[in-house]
Amino acid sequence: MEDFLAIIVAKYNYWLYVVLMMIGFYAMIGKRNLVKKLIGMNIFQTAIILMFVSAGAKFNATIPILNKYEVLKHGADATKVVNPLPHVLMLTAIVVGVSVTGVALAILIRVYREYGTLEEDEILEKLGQ
Repeated sequence: MEDFLAIIVAKYNYWLYVVLMMIGFYAMIGKRNLVKKLIGMNIFQTAIILMFVSAGAKFNATIPILNKYEVLKHGADATKVVNPLPHVLMLTAIVVGVSVTGVALAILIRVYREYGTLEEDEILEKLGQ
């Protein structure tokens, strides 16, 4: 039992990501307001970005800038260098997420002007008429 508890405490950041993902998922599925759904999508996306950045981090690692002469002479130890790819990909995901959020907000403004509400049920009711 103590080993199980030690594993849970050691990986607390992954539990945080799961909680954030579930909050975002609940907001996307359970809420009827379109702005709340958009906020839930952003929370879900943030949890995924945090998970990837955390998974790409290494303890006591250095930046991936190496002296080519040292590498040719002694070789490179990949366990002591951080891989920048997950961080770069998540930076791209942040930019795309901000862009998608901006477009979604513009669409929500247009929906509000057309239907006078952002409640999903009321919009569907007005579409049925």
